Amino acid sequence: MFIPFISKRAPRKVKILHPRKGGGGGGKGGGGKGAGGSGGAGAGSPHSTSISVGGTTKTATAFGTGGGKSAPIPAGQPFAGRDSGGGTRAEIYGTSQYGSGYPGGSQRGVAGLGFPFVFWPIAWGGVAGIGAGAYLHTSEYGRPDNSSRPGGPLTTATFVSSSNSNTTFRLLADNATTVSLISDIQVSCSNNLNNGSSSFVSTPYDDSLSSLPQAEQTVQYYRASTVALTLDGYNNTAVFEPEGTPDVPLPSKIDTTLLSCLNTTIGAAVPLISGVGPLAPNMSILVNMAQFATKDLMPNLQEQWFSTARIPDGQPFAGRYIGGGTRMQIYGDKLAMGSVLAFKSTRVSTPFSDEQYGSGYP
Repeated sequence: MFIPFISKRAPRKVKILHPRKGGGGGGKGGGGKGAGGSGGAGAGSPHSTSISVGGTTKTATAFGTGGGKSAPIPAGQPFAGRDSGGGTRAEIYGTSQYGSGYPGGSQRGVAGLGFPFVFWPIAWGGVAGIGAGAYLHTSEYGRPDNSSRPGGPLTTATFVSSSNSNTTFRLLADNATTVSLISDIQVSCSNNLNNGSSSFVSTPYDDSLSSLPQAEQTVQYYRASTVALTLDGYNNTAVFEPEGTPDVPLPSKIDTTLLSCLNTTIGAAVPLISGVGPLAPNMSILVNMAQFATKDLMPNLQEQWFSTARIPDGQPFAGRYIGGGTRMQIYGDKLAMGSVLAFKSTRVSTPFSDEQYGSGYP
């Protein structure tokens, strides 16, 4: 069992794959079920929640395997052209570094990255910083209360140790993920939690400088930095220093049994979306495509270009590509182009005579 800051960590640039089965952990470097542990992630069962993603609804499943094919985000949607989906349960764990937990390795920061688990990275909010810590306060993914975020705005939940009142962990994620994990953590870590002091209701994340959690309190990131586990009182100043600066060790007198149980449960139960497939294109780009022209009219017509997208299931010609053709690619043989629909970066030829039907493809 890997316990952040207690077990020996691999080099910062190397992806760490953590075991997800077994007990709640316990003790430094301990594997198996610790004293008073409740069995960790093995206690839960699959359950699902609906997530709105780019005009479609996807199912995110706790304890699911994830995976499937990734797909480019269509034009007209936020982050068009970036890949979305394909991440698996085996790729969940990151490190304490913001930008970790991405399949294939870790980097510092999340600027310009795709969405291997569909969900957007945590937005720490606050005023954009300067220097080595500026990467923590990017506005690329909007504010924490951005309702267009898959899973909803960022929310938190609080988990206080039953054996050490000075040990308080906080979960930060989109609201759907927070709500889902609260129920699994209650089941898996019940013997380690102070039910009277813990908060089992998701609370909107306040990104003010005095609120909790803070980026420097992060113990572990998960699911491509879309989920974070933090520890009150922990101050990892390394996140504000040049990349490669060693992490500040965790306080020595904390409940590592609860930490291990939370770490194991989040890794096994954080909701994943399987088989993202094609996302819905912005169909408004087709509105003005019913224009017919001859070569004499060409200078008066506006050039049109947009990215291709795969037609979603349930629509005519599902699976084919739509869009991407330009004015310069309009003409077929002898006569000007054809109809309203565009497939595989083309306008389908519907000529005015029977000559060269099928021409006019880029």
